[in-house]
Amino acid sequence: MLNQGLKRQSLTDLLPESLVTDLVLIGVFAIAIGIFAQISIPLPFTPVPITGQTFAVLLGGAALGLRRGTLGSLLYVGLGLVGVPWFAGATGGLKMATNPSFGYLIGFIAASALVGYLAETGLDRKIGRTVLLMIVGNVIIYGFGMAFLMINLHVGLSQGLALGVTPFLLGDLVKLLLAAGLLPGAWYVRHRITQDRAA
Repeated sequence: MLNQGLKRQSLTDLLPESLVTDLVLIGVFAIAIGIFAQISIPLPFTPVPITGQTFAVLLGGAALGLRRGTLGSLLYVGLGLVGVPWFAGATGGLKMATNPSFGYLIGFIAASALVGYLAETGLDRKIGRTVLLMIVGNVIIYGFGMAFLMINLHVGLSQGLALGVTPFLLGDLVKLLLAAGLLPGAWYVRHRITQDRAA
């Protein structure tokens, strides 16, 4: 089992430990990112669309933990690059690696890993700490995304911010707050289920 031997715990560790459970969770996470990618709003002034992916990546990464979350986002990006049309706008294929927004996909993998690790340490149990967790994840995604965009388009920092960060701050704030409410709520439900089983 992918989380076996770890003292840290993710939300989904309540489920029975087995290879089948791991594979199902990894697959469902990748599919969820692909579905949320289709919530896509192109913007005329930037090659990066508004999507629902960051919500799926951060929420799923925290719920699944380091290993499952990382593998799920890797599966999403890998299958998209070999042709599964589940990137934003129902696109896929190796051509995406030359797209200015490709850095955000790499950021999804890094953010899933870091958010998953931090969530296992208990940072997703309370709303305040979960907000911090989501901010860290967003910063990672923005960092990779903006850096690749700047290199790809040959632009400086100010234009990189204008094209790759500023247009998405408000929407990501809403997604961040929604995820920050859902995770502690899910932990509360999990705690009640565990208590009921022990009773």
